[in-house]
Amino acid sequence: MAKNARHKAQQRKKDNKLWIWGVVALVILGISAVWLTSRASTETNSYPSEISVEEAVVKRDSGAFILDVRQPEEWNEIHVPDSTIIPLSELASRVNELPKDQEIVVVCRSGNRSVQGCYVLLAAGFAQVTSMAGGLTQRKVAGYPTVSGP
Repeated sequence: MAKNARHKAQQRKKDNKLWIWGVVALVILGISAVWLTSRASTETNSYPSEISVEEAVVKRDSGAFILDVRQPEEWNEIHVPDSTIIPLSELASRVNELPKDQEIVVVCRSGNRSVQGCYVLLAAGFAQVTSMAGGLTQRKVAGYPTVSGP
């Protein structure tokens, strides 16, 4: 009986150690996430996370790379002239197709996917990245030119 009680006590100690190591691992992961997030925002603080349609037009006219993260069928319906399409679902695996030495304005239909695209690019080491607020919907309302077809 004493042997069984001793075994249970040893097992509890082992379980307690595992639990403590689990908590330590979670704390380390949390600190790392906060550090990476603050580092990314510090490194890119000269680039706003989002710009207006008007600012995006100026950037495009000044040579910024326009990245559309919508699906091909959406892009075929309407897109910014001279934009490049890489669907958001493929972006992380295709970042090598993008210029690291050029400003990138990410666009989509309404501005939601483009913000997500910016996060993907920032995580991949791109620094000159921003999203067009309101997306193609807002660009069309503002009267800026768009094209359709491939």
